Amino acid sequence: MSKHVVIIGAGPAGLTAGYLLIKEKIAVTILEADPAYVGGISKTVNYKDYLIDIGGHRFFSKSKEVEDLWSEILPEDMLERPRLSRIFYRKQFFAYPLRALDTLCKLGPLQSLFCLLSYTKSKIAPIKNTISFADWVINHFGKRLYTIFFKTYTEKVWGMRCEEISADWAAQRIKGLSLSSAIINAIRPTSFKKQKKSIIKTLIDTFRYPRKGPGMLWQACAEKIKQQGGHIHMGCMVNRCEYDDKQKTWAISYMDINGDQQMLNASHVISSAPLREMALTYLSPALSEETRLAASKLKYRDFLIVLLIVKHKTLFNDNWIYIHDPDVEVARIQNFKSWSPEMVPNQTTSSYGLEYFCFKDDKMWSASDSDLIQKASDEIVKLNLAKAEDIIDGCVIRQTKAYPVYDTEYRSHVAKIANEIGTRFPTLYLVGRNGMHKYNNQDHSMMTAMLTVKNILTNACHFDVWRINQDAEYLETTTPLVPTRITAKNMAG
Repeated sequence: MSKHVVIIGAGPAGLTAGYLLIKEKIAVTILEADPAYVGGISKTVNYKDYLIDIGGHRFFSKSKEVEDLWSEILPEDMLERPRLSRIFYRKQFFAYPLRALDTLCKLGPLQSLFCLLSYTKSKIAPIKNTISFADWVINHFGKRLYTIFFKTYTEKVWGMRCEEISADWAAQRIKGLSLSSAIINAIRPTSFKKQKKSIIKTLIDTFRYPRKGPGMLWQACAEKIKQQGGHIHMGCMVNRCEYDDKQKTWAISYMDINGDQQMLNASHVISSAPLREMALTYLSPALSEETRLAASKLKYRDFLIVLLIVKHKTLFNDNWIYIHDPDVEVARIQNFKSWSPEMVPNQTTSSYGLEYFCFKDDKMWSASDSDLIQKASDEIVKLNLAKAEDIIDGCVIRQTKAYPVYDTEYRSHVAKIANEIGTRFPTLYLVGRNGMHKYNNQDHSMMTAMLTVKNILTNACHFDVWRINQDAEYLETTTPLVPTRITAKNMAG
């Protein structure tokens, strides 16, 4: 059969793949579970014309190819916005990334002395076998600063002790950053437009942003795909991906938005669906029992965001603030007007997104919207970031499988699954955050799709998406790469 690519998921990876393939005149069908929104976790939800960015998305990449694609898809509607994120601890705002003088002055002389002594100790006698998140951060900042500025927030996010979280999480999310680099950055800040290639992502000063949120870009991308003959089916739940090894073709079964069973034939499948479900439920013939056992051990963290609409009073201008107060459960608060003024319908109000991390079987997940709005209202008042009488309205958005969990065993599980899929299903491509079980940023997910498209167009496996590092840059190799050479080491970036 001629090439027909079925793409599971209309998030950044799926839409990027679809857009690039349709430009090359390859038939594309995208199946998306959400009945209303494309963009995955990068969608923009509309509540009474208040726009909500799920998770917060800064458009910044070290990859020129990614930056150029953003400009191509949305050429007229990208703003350049100032980056501001701070830590809220003991009723004070601390710069994030940590700035030595700011942090030490606000902590006071005695606490600062303990922090410096702790940092010095970590440099003289670092933890040699850095297995956990705690190990990595202590080595880079010292135990004292780890306890104050990393432990509480991280355990809120993941619902597990920092000692149980893989060091990969820290290395990926705060890559290249240490107390010494923070000091250097404070002395010699780097702008968005200067020396871009050398910037540590955590330290960028400005970023681009669609004026109506990230979903604006992905909706534009979806429209371009459809205009060129591609198909995007919303509200569709995939339940089987059957591979015919003799014919080298796929039969994709799914339930459509009306609840009817449908089937598509395909030459290739690109999946950004959760890796656990792909390995355990979708694939036929089934993976080996050993690999299925590994898949069953993959975990995901869900989260919900409570939108509070308040009378406008400038209490903070950050894009978001990290809440390190253990007396409240909220982990982060977004200020949507600071992402773009067009995220609110009028300038007499502000909208804050209070983020709570949980699992689907937690009481918080199943709590009523009214109870969650009340909880968020009580907590933002307790933090002195709003007054009760200024809160006008609110809503709740739940996001399943928002974050693949980086426990200390996830790398070996993912490597096992990826190797068997690469060996037995050569035309099935795993992309994106959940598809690869990697905490990808948006640009990183896009790059996995870009390289996958190159492989499909050339009928080869010259590009191994597992070699993309966490800055969405491809690590070149002198020999062609094949999917079966994935290891726990290279799959972690």
